[in-house]
Amino acid sequence: MENEVDAQRDEVTVRNWVILAVATFVAASGSAFIVGVGFLLPYFTTGMGLSLSRAGVLVAMPSVGMALALIAWGWLVDRTGEKLVLVSGSTAAALAITALMFTDSFAAMAIFLLLAGAATASGNSASGRLVVGWFPPHRRGLAMGIRQMSQPVGAAIAAMSLPLLAQAHGLEAAFAVPLAMAVVSAVAALVVVVDPPPPAAPRATSASGTARSPYRGADYLQRIHGVSVLLVLPQGMLQSFLLAWLVLGHGWSAVSAGAVVTLSQILGAAARIVAGWVSDRVGSRMAPIRGVAIAVTAGLAALAVAEAFGAPGAIAVTLGVVATVLSVSDNGLAFTAVAEYAGPRWSGRALGVQNTAQFVTISLATPVIAVVIERFGYWPVFAGAAVIAAVAIPLVPRADRLRS
Repeated sequence: MENEVDAQRDEVTVRNWVILAVATFVAASGSAFIVGVGFLLPYFTTGMGLSLSRAGVLVAMPSVGMALALIAWGWLVDRTGEKLVLVSGSTAAALAITALMFTDSFAAMAIFLLLAGAATASGNSASGRLVVGWFPPHRRGLAMGIRQMSQPVGAAIAAMSLPLLAQAHGLEAAFAVPLAMAVVSAVAALVVVVDPPPPAAPRATSASGTARSPYRGADYLQRIHGVSVLLVLPQGMLQSFLLAWLVLGHGWSAVSAGAVVTLSQILGAAARIVAGWVSDRVGSRMAPIRGVAIAVTAGLAALAVAEAFGAPGAIAVTLGVVATVLSVSDNGLAFTAVAEYAGPRWSGRALGVQNTAQFVTISLATPVIAVVIERFGYWPVFAGAAVIAAVAIPLVPRADRLRS
């Protein structure tokens, strides 16, 4: 029986890729909402008359909700399986977004944004576990890279649609996009997703090693979490404020700015796939992560210098796109490394911790970044993000590790 399970895991069939496609779409649906709210920042300030700092609170609410719910969803997926979590979470997200469309109160909007963010958190751990469960290690980096492209793809969809719909028809029309995606996600997960085969029962000699918490006896996961938190700050900053930087800082139209953001997200999606493929080829997740951290530091430093000294618009925008692409490249690598080290009995919770740390960081940082931009402009934010990325470089573990 154990050999049959191992063979089933090592064989990659059409079903594996179809399940991966659905998992990617579910995660993209959540991303379109979480990141898409940031693209409504110009509408919040100009269309609703909110201050940038007050609008920043609304932008942060989905991330707060996701951060509050990620570990709970991870615990549930460890106990019940991926399919139930994906279906129930997508359904709850659709209900919360529907409620959001029928309110114009600042407080009510903040509450429903938080609830919808909490519901979309279901897709993060569950979809990542599907990849680890259905793909063998030598294909897992590529598969997780495809799954992780959901974030920039969802952001690209949001950038193309939400600001324009909000400007032309109001928030109800804008939120109809993530609502439709949540409904499709629930139906697709219900019809297509199959939970991966359960892991083989551990042998007596290794049972204690695989069943106990992966956080005991080593700091490997803690260091990966730390690196991911440091690198998610530049990523979150660029995703939340790149469009606002173009519109409010450089006078671009919402259409032109949306096109640039969309291009950067599409390129970011491709970068995640390439990073995953490279990690499979070199047999390491840590070496590519270290390379990404170095590249992000250099890209943000160049962007800060260009903004501070008034470089021509074409140069500044190009550097902004490059920095955005680089900043999203590492997520799939860290996600895969966490799941592989934690093992199937702990990966849901470990991935929940990974994402919780990232989303808590983003949700706390977003309003602060908005205040700094209001008072000092964009270049200090870009420079600060470069310093933070540089701190991540020595924190990356020197070698990949697996538990016995």
